[in-house]
Amino acid sequence: MIEILSPAQLPRARTSGAVVADILQELKSRSRVGTNLLEIDQWTKAMITDAGSQSCYVDYAPAFGRGPFGHYICTAVNDAVLHGRPYDYALADGDLLTLDLAVLTGGLAADAAISFIVGETRPAESVKLIAATERALAAGIAAARPGARIGDISHAIGTVLSAAGYPINLEFGGHGIGSTMHQDPHVPNQGRPGRGYRLRPGLLLALEPWVMTDTATLITDADGWTLRSATGCRTAHSEHTVAITADGAEVLTVPDPDAVTRTTG
Repeated sequence: MIEILSPAQLPRARTSGAVVADILQELKSRSRVGTNLLEIDQWTKAMITDAGSQSCYVDYAPAFGRGPFGHYICTAVNDAVLHGRPYDYALADGDLLTLDLAVLTGGLAADAAISFIVGETRPAESVKLIAATERALAAGIAAARPGARIGDISHAIGTVLSAAGYPINLEFGGHGIGSTMHQDPHVPNQGRPGRGYRLRPGLLLALEPWVMTDTATLITDADGWTLRSATGCRTAHSEHTVAITADGAEVLTVPDPDAVTRTTG
């Protein structure tokens, strides 16, 4: 299903995007050496409830997972990159942590992910990985305009990731979003320009470049959910939800500079 929002629905999508962005920034500020992934999950649950939103994850049970996800946020550390199921792990100095969050607010979903390094140690390859996904995300957003096609976005993202020297996996990528978290069209992180669904105002897309340092092959963890690099290499993932408007792409999940203050009160 491809869902097109009316202009009257867009303010609700903005609200949902702001909730996601604010929570992610608050979680980033709290994530320190020694923070447990299960703590992050409980903080997320409380903040979703306080915002009057609903989790898109806790009861989510797609074909590619094993049963309901059972948690409120995806926490992927180092060689984990997607669908990271929180578990009893205390973050260490230099860990590369990805937080991926989707919530439903006022009947509309928003989805975003951030990758960052915990503590004082900043491994050079981790810094490079994160920067590449952020540049690729910016390129994809710039290509998302009315009249363009999905392939234009995919090509823009893939060009940046390939130039950085990273293999690209096409099993998982961006997607449509609206009254449910995952919708058509699929937005792969590599593609041919001028191909695919033509973008039109009212379409919401979650764009999400992600890479692994030296492989395009994923393995599934014993938890049935967490996807890791087959070689154990580090990974990174950046994501925003955007709305296609008459003027281009409006990013709905950009952090507010006052987000941490507002979330913590």
